[in-house]
Formats: sequence, C-alpha cells, structure tokens
Amino acid sequence: MRILMTGGAGFIGSNVVDAYVEAGHQVIVVDDLSSGSRANRNPAARCYNVDVRSDEIDHIVETEHPDVVNHHAAQVSVRRSVEAPLTDASVHILGSVRVLEAAHKHGVRRVIFASTGGAIYGEIERGLGDEQHPCRPLSPYAVAKLSVEHYLEYYRATYGLETVVLRYANVYGPRQDPHGEAGVVAIFIQQILAGIAPTIFGDGEQTRDFVYVDDVVRANLAALDVAVGGDRSSVFNIATGREASVNEVWDTLAAIAAPTVTPHHEPPRPGDLRRSVLDPARAKRDLGWFPTVDLAEGLARTWEWFLARETAERQAA
Repeated sequence: MRILMTGGAGFIGSNVVDAYVEAGHQVIVVDDLSSGSRANRNPAARCYNVDVRSDEIDHIVETEHPDVVNHHAAQVSVRRSVEAPLTDASVHILGSVRVLEAAHKHGVRRVIFASTGGAIYGEIERGLGDEQHPCRPLSPYAVAKLSVEHYLEYYRATYGLETVVLRYANVYGPRQDPHGEAGVVAIFIQQILAGIAPTIFGDGEQTRDFVYVDDVVRANLAALDVAVGGDRSSVFNIATGREASVNEVWDTLAAIAAPTVTPHHEPPRPGDLRRSVLDPARAKRDLGWFPTVDLAEGLARTWEWFLARETAERQAA
C-alpha cells in the first residue's frame, strides 16, 4: 500500500513507519518536527516537513495519492493542553479536519486515527473500561481527541471513508519523549540516568494501563486490513487490560536499573485520574490483536534502549 503517515517522526509514529517500511509498504511521512525528531525519520520514507494545519496538506495528499492515511500528528502533552487549549484545539481539531478533507477529496480509502483511551474515558471506577464506557474527557487534549472521532464518523457516514480508531492506553517504550503524554516511564529513566530523585505525585497508588510500543505498532499493522463496515466507525482499545500503579512502575524499573536515587512524593496534581485500565477484548476479537509484552519485559527493553543512547551520546561528546 501507499501510506501517508502524519506524525511519522514522533515516538509512536516513527515506530509504526519502520514497521510499515519493513512490511514492504511505500510510506510518506508528514511531520513538522515540533515534537518529532529528525533522528526518528526512516530513510526509506519520503518526508515532508509540514504542519498538518497547513494548506500544503491538500497538495501532498493529491500528489502522493495514498491508499491509507495514518493520522498520528498531535499536540502530545495533556498538561500543555491545559495551559494552551487554543493551540491544542488548533492542532488536533483543525489539523485533523484538514487531513480528513484532503483524504475525502483525493480518494483515500481508509484513515487510521491514533486516539486516546487513557484520557478519553475519564475515571474508570470499576472493572475494565470497554469501548462502550461513557466518554468523560477531563482535559482539552481528551476533548479534542473525542471531537476528531466525531469528525471521522461524519466523513465515514457522509462520504464512505473507511475509518479505524485506535484508542491507546498509556504507551511507553524506545523513543518516548519524557515531556509527552504518558511519559512517566521515560521521565523515571531520564532522572535515573541523570542521578535526579524522581517525583511521584500523590501516594503513587494511582493506576494506568501501560502498553508497550511494539504492541501498539502491531495494532497499526492490523488496522490496515481489518474489515470495517456497519453503521459506525471501527473503534478499538489498544491496551493490556492490566493496571499498574506508579509505585509498581518505579519498583519494577528500580529492580532493573539499580538507581542511586529514590523517589520523593509531592501533593497530587489537580485533574489527575486515580484509575485507568481498559478492556482490549474487542481488539482481540475483531482486529486479531492482543498485547504480547508484559510490563517487566517492556521496562527492561526501554531501559536498555535509553541506556544505549546515553552511552553513545557520552562517547560522542
């Protein structure tokens, strides 16, 4: 296939691009590098340094004529969305509508959208949050992601565009930006390497569903071919169904990295969720996807990647 990947130089997007290229697809990357990195760009992909809000998006889609658009370009920080909701809405909503309009005009068959399950449902009070769980977004970031899902449904219902929504839990792994969404793993590792005592907000017993980036990549591969139809967009939680506390993440990582620092606690941050854990059953049933990397293995892989990068940077200095 010819696949246009927005946000293809970012943490998740670049890992997906690598897998698409390895699978033999022709990939075109659109990324303004505001949060992505040149170092993440795959040399086999043609790259445009363009903001998705730009008029150039229409020309790129028309010229490249992709079969599929995978839309990962985003303002990646929940906290930043609270500080600057206008910017967040501009990137997520206006940028996404521009991408969808270009896809509709120029004959794109399918759009895959990276949404958020970790933020869009709000508090999961009991059990696992499935795709029918009420959406109670508590940040501009989550509000915008949900808005884009509604736009996807409009383009599906009105123009017949195939749409697949992947609602990610808290993704972690190699290339993660410690300043982005769900960055606690990368933050902890960065602080361990720098010898800085990490901060845990609140009692550390707040829980999240941590899913390793390689598993997320596999979901994006499956989303290329999954059968879609019916009267709604195809929406899937990409998650493990297992919750882990921030304290558990630290303890597991500490057993791997043997840090010289210990965390300290500060008051909880306003608006932080207490519990978020998602049900991946629909993805297993309809997408043929399920997580394969548990938290301990994923943290070990992530630590080794960050450690190798730190070592290489010190040797080059």
